[in-house]
Amino acid sequence: MCELLGMSANTPTDLCFSFTGLTRRGGETGPHKDGWGVAFYEGTGVRMFHDPEPCATSPIADFVSKLPIKSKSAICHIRQANVGNINLANTHPFARELWGRYWVFAHNGQLPSFSPKQGMYEAVGDTDSEALFCDIMNTVRDNLPRSASNEELAATLVPLAQSYAQKGVFNCLLSNGDWLFTFCSTKLASITRRAPFGPACLKDVEVEIDFAAETTPKDVVSIIATEPLTNDEQWDIYERGEWKLWLEGEVVASGKVDVPEHKKEAQMVSPDPALHSS
Repeated sequence: MCELLGMSANTPTDLCFSFTGLTRRGGETGPHKDGWGVAFYEGTGVRMFHDPEPCATSPIADFVSKLPIKSKSAICHIRQANVGNINLANTHPFARELWGRYWVFAHNGQLPSFSPKQGMYEAVGDTDSEALFCDIMNTVRDNLPRSASNEELAATLVPLAQSYAQKGVFNCLLSNGDWLFTFCSTKLASITRRAPFGPACLKDVEVEIDFAAETTPKDVVSIIATEPLTNDEQWDIYERGEWKLWLEGEVVASGKVDVPEHKKEAQMVSPDPALHSS
């Protein structure tokens, strides 16, 4: 399986603290050593980094962890391959353009027998995750207007996510730079930091930060991750089938749908780890 990290904030914020904690799980404190990627929105542009190497030892990940890129929305993924070989084309997050905006998607789970419907968007790699993303994009493009409201967006995305979760494990992050849609099939957690800010310490590495020194009283920053990244803060644990739509650090829509319980992570099928292809 993989791990997800997302951010939604009301002011441009760097992801260095959370990203540092997540990268330790990519081959050091966790088994997610089959590549990583991160996307930072900057206005209507997206700054993206991908690497099929373990992020715990990746020079690129080390560079990004020290780079204070300011963003209001970001998505990160560390991979433990289960469908698709270990290569650059299969590293998340994936991005596509729709209605003059970049849409970015990352998935944690497995739907090995999934077949997307035909449409404008096609996968480049051979993961079920990218096939799912293309299916989402084709469905949204075919069924929503360019000026779709948050309510209309949720009305399309939620049943779609539920249908995927009926077939397998489907935890996801999806954003167009303004909003961030999150859906939990098995594991997802979130925390919203706002004034009064305090200190926090990462679980996976001895790094502590005092958010009071890094923020203003008006800041609202929400972090969404597969599992809590800090050991001294109260995280909100998603329930199975729970979804949330975030905007500028706040939840603007949420709900819960029925989804079945699927395989445990240890039972997921994995490709031969020796297969690194270009």
